Amino acid sequence: MGKIAFLFPGQGSQAVGMGREWYGVDDAITALFDQADERLGFSLRALMSDGPEETLRQTENAQPALVLTGLAACQWVRTRTGLKPDYVAGHSLGEYAAIAAAGGFSALDAIGLVRKRGEAMRSALPSGEGGMAAILNLDPLEVERVCREAAAETGGVCTPANYNTSAQLVISGHLVAVERAMALAKAVKARCIPLPVSAPFHCSLMIKAAEIMAAVLAEQPIQDLECPLIANVTADEIRAGGAIRHSLVEQITAPVRWEASMRRLLALGVETFVELGTGQVLAGMMKRIDKNARVVTINTPADLEKLTAL
Repeated sequence: MGKIAFLFPGQGSQAVGMGREWYGVDDAITALFDQADERLGFSLRALMSDGPEETLRQTENAQPALVLTGLAACQWVRTRTGLKPDYVAGHSLGEYAAIAAAGGFSALDAIGLVRKRGEAMRSALPSGEGGMAAILNLDPLEVERVCREAAAETGGVCTPANYNTSAQLVISGHLVAVERAMALAKAVKARCIPLPVSAPFHCSLMIKAAEIMAAVLAEQPIQDLECPLIANVTADEIRAGGAIRHSLVEQITAPVRWEASMRRLLALGVETFVELGTGQVLAGMMKRIDKNARVVTINTPADLEKLTAL
């Protein structure tokens, strides 16, 4: 199987019904779901299982839901197979799950932290002022150009937020600037998809959220990791607790360098990528980054067969 990286998805992978197969699968995972409800003060499990979808999509709910399912899947894989990752990575909020998987803090701490992160991000800007959009089939340098032009024309913020693959970037900023950037991108034959988000993530408009999380994380013990994390901000390895804390604050306003992170893992000799939690977004991106990469998605307990068959 060679070197293994555990990957944890970010916002957009959530879906009503997530987590149903995990609750009751064993005592430890069931307890994690129950303890998460207790930590948050409401039934996250019920929201995940039954919706409504609009409420689940709210960032302060989607973030802990995705971390919970990711860590449930991770726990299942590790206890049933004994596999330990050589590296971990998580897309945006997924970094919290990745850090917990590598021993930086507990699963419950990760769930509580991303709940606070979601609340901070949603409140950083008045509703309706910000926006995000996916820009497809346009070179990253061209995406950066249309963002600069849109910002200059509108006087608003508009920057790349996620460098997912060379043909899929997400932009973020003031809604008027994002809409102008989409018009400029469409003029050069790009495909543009507005995203249903509650805040413009990973741009300078999130500075208030970064300040809130800096204070929250200052009070959170973070242990040195058992294996390296490939950080969103730098696409490089970090393990020290202090560096993790700094990176988690910085990533709120900085872009997610996902393609560069995956290419770093490939350069480090990773042969198997395991996406843990909900959906197959990261697996799809990985196949576009390197079509020969071996990717396994673990969304349900039954998916373990995919790993044991390798």
